[in-house]
Amino acid sequence: MKNIVIDTNVLLSAIYSNKCASYKLLFIIDSDKFKVNISTTLIYEYEEILKLKSHLEIKYINSILNYICSIGKKNKIFYLWRPKLKDSDDDFLLELAVKSNSIIITLNEKDFKPASEFNLKVMTPKEFLQHIGEI
Repeated sequence: MKNIVIDTNVLLSAIYSNKCASYKLLFIIDSDKFKVNISTTLIYEYEEILKLKSHLEIKYINSILNYICSIGKKNKIFYLWRPKLKDSDDDFLLELAVKSNSIIITLNEKDFKPASEFNLKVMTPKEFLQHIGEI
């Protein structure tokens, strides 16, 4: 089973369109083909961004987050080697991927080039779905 970390931009994309690979990934988020890894920091970022940038009511945002928390593998992060990425706000995502040995699923692959230093893969939702045979 593959471990993955889902960037916030993927979650937001899935909310805006049910025709994109991000939506398909979120639709099968409880698949036995992969395990979603989460951390407190990631859930807080999901919440902040969804409340600021999505059209969903708070009760629906909370339902989505509660479900992700119920199926996700919780990880505690203790690394202090930041900053590593161009956007330092994404460093916690890289730390989570290192801790959980996960593939980073993002729409901004170029932002995660330093992940290769840790032998981590970075894929778009479409690439990952192809990788696991879902499209």
